[in-house]
Amino acid sequence: MGIVNANPDSFSDAVRHTGADAAVAHALDLVAQGADLIDVGGESGVTYTGVTAQDVEIERVVPVVARLVAEGVTVSVDTWKAAVAAAALDAGAHLLNDVSGLRDAALADHAARTGAGLVVMHTRAAPKEEHFADYGGDVVGDVLAFVRERCAVACDRGVPAERLVVDPGPDFAKSPAESIACLRRIDELRALGHPWLAAVSRKYFLAAITGRAPAERLAGTLAAVGHAADHGAAFVRVHDVAATVDFLCTREVLAGRAEPGELDPGDDALKWIRADDATTA
Repeated sequence: MGIVNANPDSFSDAVRHTGADAAVAHALDLVAQGADLIDVGGESGVTYTGVTAQDVEIERVVPVVARLVAEGVTVSVDTWKAAVAAAALDAGAHLLNDVSGLRDAALADHAARTGAGLVVMHTRAAPKEEHFADYGGDVVGDVLAFVRERCAVACDRGVPAERLVVDPGPDFAKSPAESIACLRRIDELRALGHPWLAAVSRKYFLAAITGRAPAERLAGTLAAVGHAADHGAAFVRVHDVAATVDFLCTREVLAGRAEPGELDPGDDALKWIRADDATTA
């Protein structure tokens, strides 16, 4: 799942993709790198900026969704607002990635109406609110209870169980240690029977492990992706698609689950780096 932020304030984007043309171009580049679907967001989850008006978010997201769907791209939309979800689904989006934990059950209604999938993520914080809940020492138990209850709400609203995806919500209303605890015990969430989404790219919990800023967390992200793959993740949501694809493909080949491609033996660029005589003279 390649990330396309169509908003100006993402915590992790070194380059801002302002305007639909730039967002679409970036999305198509991620598809060319190997992304299976694109997650389009019109509002950052950072808590140091306010809530984006729904009409502004719709204006950012819907043109990007419509153009990507016209190109044959599978599209997810990262939103917690029912009006934005409805507009994006009507433009052809295939999946709602709701980071509010289905705070507004109307998102489930829209998913049921259109046949779209729905991500149910664990969080105890309201959108755009910085909040660390008291889990009484059992954050994993809270994740399981919350996700189970929210999935039941979605099913009651008409979303088939097989169209639900679950997400432990790393960094959402959790300390880095709590996020790590959830990922260490992810098999317990997986046991609920739904595919799970690993949204681990450049996350803050990686800073507790590596001490690195968001733009420097690729190695940590890939390690987290490897852990997710080991534990049956259906999706990994990442900024660095090409590196992630290379990482996962190499794992598959070395594990004997795939074979390497053919190389052109005459392509010296794949063998070594040569100094340019003009620059070394």
